[in-house]
Order: sequence, then C-alpha cells, then structure tokens
Amino acid sequence: MTFRSFTFLLFASLATTLSACKDDADLTVPAAGTLDIEVDNVVGTAPLALNTGTYFTPLGQQFTVSTFNYYITNVKLKKADGTEYAEPESYHLVRETDAASKAFTLNNVPAGDYTALSFVLGVDSVRNVSGAQVGALDPANGMFWTWNSGYIYTKMEGSSPQAGGNRQLVFHIGGFKKPNNTICTVSPSLNGAVIQVRKDRHPTVHLASDVLKMFTGPNTINFTTLSNTMGGSSSVLVADNQAAGMFRVEHIHAN
Repeated sequence: MTFRSFTFLLFASLATTLSACKDDADLTVPAAGTLDIEVDNVVGTAPLALNTGTYFTPLGQQFTVSTFNYYITNVKLKKADGTEYAEPESYHLVRETDAASKAFTLNNVPAGDYTALSFVLGVDSVRNVSGAQVGALDPANGMFWTWNSGYIYTKMEGSSPQAGGNRQLVFHIGGFKKPNNTICTVSPSLNGAVIQVRKDRHPTVHLASDVLKMFTGPNTINFTTLSNTMGGSSSVLVADNQAAGMFRVEHIHAN
C-alpha cells in the first residue's frame, strides 16, 4: 500500500468514526425544554380570599383564612418507561400574598412525554438540619421554628367561631422526626394527560391547592378539639389529609 493510499484510508476512517459519534450523540442526548408550574389556592371550588372569604368545613364549621404558605420541593417528572427527571435545587415557597411565588419554571428538562408529576410537600430532613440557608429556605421567610425542629411545611392561620375563646386557627404543619414526620410526597393525577416537553414547546401544568382538604380526608378535623397545632401527632393528622388530596391538576397547556 502506498503512503498516499494509507493516508486516504486513515482520513476516511476518522471521518466515518466522527460521523458515527455525532449520530450516536443525536440519538442519545435529547434536546432540553422547559415546564411551567402554576398554582391556584382554593377552598373547594372557590378561589381563596384572605381575610374576606367565609368558608365551611364538611362538618359545617365556619372559618376564614388570613395566612396560607407552603413548600413545594423535590419536583420530579416520570416517563411511561419509568425514567425520571428531578429538578436540581428544587425548593419553592408558595405564599398566597405573593402572586409571583405561585408560578415557577423547570429549566433544562430532557425532551420527552411525561406521564406523572410528583413533589414533596415540605422540606427534606437533610435541609432541616443544614444550618442557615438562602432563597426559599431562608429562615427570614418566617417558615422556620428552630435549628432543632426545622421548617414549617405548611402555615395556615385564620379564625373560626368553633375554635374556642380566641377563635384563632393556627395550623403550622412540620416535623421530620419519627413518629411525627409530616413530610409527604404528593403525586396528583394528570387525568390521563401527558406533559410533552420539547425544545420548541413551553407546556404549563396548572395545579389547585385546596385549603379545605387539610380538614377532611383520612382524618376529620373538628375545630372544637383541634384548632392549634405546631408539629407533633396532631400535625400528622393534617399532613395525612394533605397527602391524600390537597393538590389536584386542573389542566395542562401543551404549549
């Protein structure tokens, strides 16, 4: 074989290898897209109106709401084949008084058809004991007790005529230690829909967060006997209700 022939074959081989590598990369690395998540706080079918709205529990007990905050964290998307995408640094504090907090975007989501959405209502145990933090987890947000007891996952405050002498409702749900761990994973049904993430699409999942579901579900909450909880076994009762049905998917915009 001549030197010229050898050189030609070498370059041809390299070109073929590089082309194959490029083709393999195109096949195995999906384009990234984004997903918006928007949350509306409601009481049953009515929009939540702080201080002015009057609502009734399934027991017929009247109440109003003055504060409603909670953490959505560790957001995950799952495909039909079981593969998952987990949002990095996934900590979002939703506050009814802050409209901007009720919408956030997942960036760099691998393209694909996702058939399930899940997230944690609360803050994982590691972050509960990780010292001073910033952003959504900044203790200055008013969602933190002490470095020992950790974060308040849901803060609902209001009033009810059935709540005793001062009529105050104080539901501060939190705690990560057994037997009073109130961290719960929520997987609201997509109602058969698929979240289609593509480079050229911008889908949005619209969630509803129902205050009423804090007081009904596996455990019926009676304000005459439980109107104030700050962790402990009573908070577990409320957290179990939240896990069972506080969030629902209202609709999904494909683009």
